[in-house]
Amino acid sequence: MAACSDLTSNAVGPSATANPGGFLTITSIETREAGLHKALTKGQAIMISLGGALGTTIFLSSGFALGYAGPGVMVSYAIAGLIAVVMVFSLSEMAVVHPTAGSFGVYAELYLNPWAGFVVRYGYWFAEVAATGFEAIAAGIYMTYWFPSVPVWMWSIGFAFIVLWVNSRSVNNFGTVEYWFSWIKVSAIVLFIILGLAHIFGLGSKAVGLHNLYALPGGFFPHGAHGVWMAVIVGMLSFVGIEVVAVTSGEVAEPRKAIPAALRGMAVRLFLFYVLALGVVAALIPWNQLGGSVAVAQSPFVKVLGMSGIPYAAGIMNFVIISAALSGMNTNVYLCSRMLFSLARGGYAPKALGQLSKAGAPVAAVVLSGVCILASAALSAITPKAYAYLQGIALFGMITVWILILLSHLRFRRAHRAADLPVRMPFFPVLQLLGLGLLAALAATLALDKDWNLSWMVGVPWLLLLTAAYFIWKKAAPGRAKAVASAAATADTSIIAP
Repeated sequence: MAACSDLTSNAVGPSATANPGGFLTITSIETREAGLHKALTKGQAIMISLGGALGTTIFLSSGFALGYAGPGVMVSYAIAGLIAVVMVFSLSEMAVVHPTAGSFGVYAELYLNPWAGFVVRYGYWFAEVAATGFEAIAAGIYMTYWFPSVPVWMWSIGFAFIVLWVNSRSVNNFGTVEYWFSWIKVSAIVLFIILGLAHIFGLGSKAVGLHNLYALPGGFFPHGAHGVWMAVIVGMLSFVGIEVVAVTSGEVAEPRKAIPAALRGMAVRLFLFYVLALGVVAALIPWNQLGGSVAVAQSPFVKVLGMSGIPYAAGIMNFVIISAALSGMNTNVYLCSRMLFSLARGGYAPKALGQLSKAGAPVAAVVLSGVCILASAALSAITPKAYAYLQGIALFGMITVWILILLSHLRFRRAHRAADLPVRMPFFPVLQLLGLGLLAALAATLALDKDWNLSWMVGVPWLLLLTAAYFIWKKAAPGRAKAVASAAATADTSIIAP
């Protein structure tokens, strides 16, 4: 993305009541989420954004993706990364103007309609609850590598309580913990790429070369365009959580500096961490020898580390994967609690969930999210079907939320002059429309493919349930609903010509 230099920062900012810089500000929406402590540093914001883009999927599901696409998986992850970058850059453009904990839920409410804001926040909250349950189970399973006699559920509950405690403290505690978790993940991938390239080109060992990328049956695209496209779905799952960069905007000390700093170079980093890492795997290990197992002993990353002569490769990767799972849990709890906090402050949830502790943490929202996460983890442990249903809701919810984020951004740009924005998305609106088209195509693929259509089977009823809940709320709280609709209407009618 050569035009990343278009992401600029200037001194112009939104006014609380006036419009000197050309910004439209709905103070009632932004003020209602006040009280969170702005204690995250720019360095923490940068590392949290990187950590959000590096989930356990790259370590655990890379073999699955390679089975779909072969070496063409690099193209798959490039497509998924493009969608993620377009979404997060668009989201962050709005986050700098409206730094709120509700983030994309508030933007959907403000620039689309109250229903969209309701569905986005509750849908995303539940998707993150489900995803955190998966991470808790995964962390427990991988601890049995060292402690086989200890039950998985004990580790899962223990880790859940740890991340809940971290998130119930000052947000700076969360930022510090997530900074080091992200540092472990980033360092592991950078080291992996360096060792892999050394093995490919014969630096300190016999050169393996690149023939595995093109000389195996089927060449670079053994399963054609269909295989590449199906692997995009796996790639998309890797980027769940990247939205955290916008949610933190409400608690970053200087969002106009921190958010652009977190964005600069993100496209390059995603390319290096995903495309290059998977290219190393595909070059060193024939893709047709990789299965879809997520067991650490069979992970492609472990095999590459073993080829590099590193002792205890499985143990090292086990530690990295546990760190990635705990990082995912930590970030997801943060996201869940801020979504509930935003819903409560907006009148969509009980007021108690919007209360803050002396440390500035929404403890009640953290606790309720934690209870639901533990229930999700327990349900997943009881039956594999429950895991599939929750995963389906998470995947369907993610695509729905990303589509609504891009739609919100299109309306946002109608209400703001591009020249006045502290952060600008390059190539607007071409990339937004491309992102929407790719997301719609992925949604259609999920509906039509027998291996993935479960996401629609559970996702559509869930969306309908949320819609019914919204209209019940609207009927039960007509005064509040009218106020929210009025704020959204103000945003629609106060258009500033570009």
